[in-house]
Amino acid sequence: MKFYDFKAAPNPRRARMFMAEKGINDVEIIQVDLGNVEQLGNEYRAINPSGTVPALVLDDDTLIAESVAICRYFEELQPLPPLMGRNAKEKAQVEMWQRQVELQGYLPAGDTFRNHNKRFAGRAIPGPENYEQIPELVVRGRARVEHFLDILDQRLGASEFVANDVFTIADITAFILIEFAGWSKIAVQEKHANLQRWYQDTKSRPSADA
Repeated sequence: MKFYDFKAAPNPRRARMFMAEKGINDVEIIQVDLGNVEQLGNEYRAINPSGTVPALVLDDDTLIAESVAICRYFEELQPLPPLMGRNAKEKAQVEMWQRQVELQGYLPAGDTFRNHNKRFAGRAIPGPENYEQIPELVVRGRARVEHFLDILDQRLGASEFVANDVFTIADITAFILIEFAGWSKIAVQEKHANLQRWYQDTKSRPSADA
């Protein structure tokens, strides 16, 4: 298997953390230089037409793009430790929180960063098409992330982990969200005591260095 990566990008990091939690280390990792727009070159787009990372190519040349789809593949391939739920109820809870973290926090953080950073002028959305930055999305994105951090702090006051009583993909996505939001100087506040506790615990996990 080949995993197409860009070390600094948040989406590939989600999949790398997931693989690290699973103890999967027999995947060939190939760096795609997003800084030099290698992801939009003919060679890489022949592998992944969407021109995004991460991408996983199986030994039979099957392409699996998108970080959560890659995680799902590895969850089915190696069920232990379970990172997407242990039974029907937990799987639904993990999916619910995973989606809430993505939709209410992770995607707004992306809007904030890509519509503000000058390096993404004309490239506000990943992929082969060019889209101009929209300054209003920076203001809205920042407000949405800050509001969601309040929600996440409240949730972590009632649960040790984001989705239930064990570490799951929802925790991985939430951890990457906080680090990604930091690129736009959106930080966990002193009032977020539960979130601070959880963040430090997650940061101490070996997978956080993946």
